[in-house]
Amino acid sequence: MQRPSIQKFLNNKYLAFCAAGMFLLVSILLGVSIGTVTVPITAIIKIITAKIFGFISLRGIDSMNITIVMDIRLPRVILSGLVGAALAIAGAAFQGLLKNPLADPYTLGVSSGASVGAVLTLFFQLSVPFIGSFTLPVLSILFSFLSIFSVLAFARKIDRTMRVETIILTGIIFSSFLGALISLMIALTGDELRQIIGWLLGSVSMRGWEYIKIILPFFIIGSLMLIANAKELNAMSFGEDRAHHLGVDVQKRKLMILTAGSILTGAAVAVSGTIGFVGLVIPHLARLLWGPDHRFLLPLSILTGSGFLILTDLISRTIISPTELPIGVITALIGAPVFGLILLKRKRMERSG
Repeated sequence: MQRPSIQKFLNNKYLAFCAAGMFLLVSILLGVSIGTVTVPITAIIKIITAKIFGFISLRGIDSMNITIVMDIRLPRVILSGLVGAALAIAGAAFQGLLKNPLADPYTLGVSSGASVGAVLTLFFQLSVPFIGSFTLPVLSILFSFLSIFSVLAFARKIDRTMRVETIILTGIIFSSFLGALISLMIALTGDELRQIIGWLLGSVSMRGWEYIKIILPFFIIGSLMLIANAKELNAMSFGEDRAHHLGVDVQKRKLMILTAGSILTGAAVAVSGTIGFVGLVIPHLARLLWGPDHRFLLPLSILTGSGFLILTDLISRTIISPTELPIGVITALIGAPVFGLILLKRKRMERSG
């Protein structure tokens, strides 16, 4: 059965990167341009170029547009892009490592652990000396580590071979338990209730450049760790025994991949709350379009996940403007049916051979 011409086009990896890059660029421009006040795209390009390089005059550009772009919309767009990219690459890595299309930071309990760390920080108004504003992401990442390693330790107790099904079921158990802890803290809270509920629903609203400074170092470290292990992920996707015969130190690489995924998930959850389906749907979509090779799948998931969440955030703040919907609600409404369609198409492709 011959593939459609669009599939042949996308199978060229250089063209695939161009297509994903263009998708992200268009998403950024639309995200910055559209809102209560529409800013012309030409003005956006001039403002950003002038602020970065300084050789273009901003004479003739409305000062209100400059403020809207640089202080309100651009940081929000960049933050949503970083969160989407972090969740997408973490999901792609977890799916490849566990050889299961249903694996993502949420089903493995990583996100629930990160959420517990963040809610504890908000609930007790914690501030660790020397790290200040980084307290929330650091505790989120720490709890995401504790969560994933608890899941793995418990799964090993149940099944020494640590089959994929066992790890996923254990992750679901831990997610349910940690979700109950979060509900308990919500039930006990007072003035912090609105802040915690708003955070749990997922949002990048009213978050400026300081939030970008919080997530950026963790995003860079986690992404580089995963991309550095792309070849090993390819080997492990065929099974741990096969990877071992190919010379891969399976335990070491698995630990590095799980650590990197926890860093990315914890940092994303820390700045935006819980946003579902990005880490589940985007890797599937990227794999369907561009194939399973993690050397290309991981960076393409970054570009696609980033553009997707920017557009999702745009929908969340404009669909019933001036009221904003939580971004997590929009990703679920879009992601669930899209994921269903992807699974149906995948099943048809398997039947057709």
